[in-house]
Amino acid sequence: MPSIPTCRPSPVGRTHLPRRRRGVTLVELMVGVTLAGVLAAIAYPSYQAQIARGRVVQAVNDIGELSIQLERYFTEKGKFPPSLAAAGLARNDPWGNAYQYLNMDGAKVGQVRKDKSLHPLNTDYDLYSKGADGASATPLTAKASHDDIIRGNNGGFIGLAEKY
Repeated sequence: MPSIPTCRPSPVGRTHLPRRRRGVTLVELMVGVTLAGVLAAIAYPSYQAQIARGRVVQAVNDIGELSIQLERYFTEKGKFPPSLAAAGLARNDPWGNAYQYLNMDGAKVGQVRKDKSLHPLNTDYDLYSKGADGASATPLTAKASHDDIIRGNNGGFIGLAEKY
């Protein structure tokens, strides 16, 4: 015959239920909720950083694709377009801002993007994203340009301006 758990009286007269019939105490519940909160607080910044890296990768890929399409345009027409819209290539970066393009033919000195030595990044055209902050300046040394995704060395470099 199976044994049936019995209730035994406690020293103060209350009966104790067997361990398997008890519920979760408030302390155990609070520990569980606190642990879940700590894990979420650790995971959320990592998740946000991964999202940011994904957007940079997407912008690099977009600029590479746009560069190929601009080279194709040059091959067909013998010159680069005056704007991305004129070539039917206007589009937004992963942060929702339009990609920036400047044809070097007829560009003014103040419009041309410059590296740390203040030399022009490209001789054919500039193509870049303003990055997460949506702000940019002509020299890459400016703080507003550090998060820009740029095309430099006539397509030899595509990536974050701070790494150029």
